[in-house]
Amino acid sequence: MKPYDIRVTGLQLYYLPVETRVPLKFGAEVLTSVTCARVCIRTENRRGERGEGWGETPLSVQWVWPSALGYEIRERAIKRICELIANDLAEWNEQGHPFELGHSYQKQRLPVLVDRFNAGSGLAENVPYLAALVCFSLFDIALHDAYGQTNRLPVYATYNERYMNADLAAYLEPANGSAVRFDGLYPEHFLDTPSSPELLAWHLVGGKDLLYRRELTGDEREDGYPYTLEDWIERDGLKCLKVKLAGNDAAWDYERLVQVGEIALASQVVWLTADFNCQVTDCDYVNHILDRLLHEQPDIYKSILYIEQPFPYDLEANRLDVRSVSARKPLFMDESAHDWELVKLGREFGWTGVALKTCKTQTGALLSLCWAKAHGMTLMVQDLTNPMLAQIPHVLLAYYAGTIMGVETNGMQFYPEASSYEAKVHPGLYRREGGKLQLRTIGGYGFGYKVEEMERPLPAPVVHI
Repeated sequence: MKPYDIRVTGLQLYYLPVETRVPLKFGAEVLTSVTCARVCIRTENRRGERGEGWGETPLSVQWVWPSALGYEIRERAIKRICELIANDLAEWNEQGHPFELGHSYQKQRLPVLVDRFNAGSGLAENVPYLAALVCFSLFDIALHDAYGQTNRLPVYATYNERYMNADLAAYLEPANGSAVRFDGLYPEHFLDTPSSPELLAWHLVGGKDLLYRRELTGDEREDGYPYTLEDWIERDGLKCLKVKLAGNDAAWDYERLVQVGEIALASQVVWLTADFNCQVTDCDYVNHILDRLLHEQPDIYKSILYIEQPFPYDLEANRLDVRSVSARKPLFMDESAHDWELVKLGREFGWTGVALKTCKTQTGALLSLCWAKAHGMTLMVQDLTNPMLAQIPHVLLAYYAGTIMGVETNGMQFYPEASSYEAKVHPGLYRREGGKLQLRTIGGYGFGYKVEEMERPLPAPVVHI
């Protein structure tokens, strides 16, 4: 026990609906709106000092729960899980560092809560574990922020022996046969100390995005933001492009990579990555596309920095040996990497990197980060199209993680005006300039949000305890 340990004393849960300006394709579905769940958690430490922390996550139904079930059905279920977590947390008396609290809740209470909901929901499908993690992530993020606010510390200064009650050996196990040990090590041993408060920004090229100015019809709404990839590159000085592919149409995927690659080469864009949307079930699908690029478009092939999650979400049910893909390009787990144990399993199958996301909890992202780095795996921090407050923990994770290259950030593409209040305080986080985000305005305790300066009006809370 340490005097800095916190416990929850109350909270408010809010829903903030957001409409996209252009559609975003997720696998077989298209996102045109999203509900962002935001929570404020009040906490008290063992010395009686109090504070409050904020967390937010977009409840991207299409990403967390791909299904033939209707969107509204899935969204209602996910919101209900958020509300159940809120009420459960308010009754939880556990006290500790947020790393410990987040881990304990995920292992002990979240599975029981979700199983109970699934047993009585009457739905044709269970809420997937990935969706449950996303529901909990805003609360987990808020606990980390509240710990910093309560103890008057930046949150990334607290991941060490002075503040945590146990080292990483209490949470992580090395790979079988490795010389890795976690005794006496804390997250701070695996975090970078960047020299400059900026990050290269990856732009998402969605499956429905226009590439060329000649594709414009003239009917587009004039809102001050680009519609084509050519114009986005010119306006934001982009250097890194993530290309969303179909994963089930090899001819289309190859042609899309060539089209984007040619634009990139002509515009001095340095790096590409390909995201096959978890639709691929055979390594040869990816290998044939890469091999064809190597022979027909070698400059585009050289620009591909890594490949992101071509294969289905459930790694345990789809035990593919993916070494033939990772022998060609670094291969990053994303949706499959719910926690460090799945990262461990993925490494056995030949995955070489991990895409971290704060929407799978700050605690879980840090655990996966530490395990992956200890075992020589490469890291990236991927976006869930994070607007508003969700953007700040997201970019801070990338800043301290030591990624393969910068951070994916696309909220400014799909709903730029959603973050207008936050952008007044942190303009460099919500507008890319010179292909980069600027983090200079982040400061103070917790995640350094400066919520009080944003003056965002909030709706009535759906849970207030």
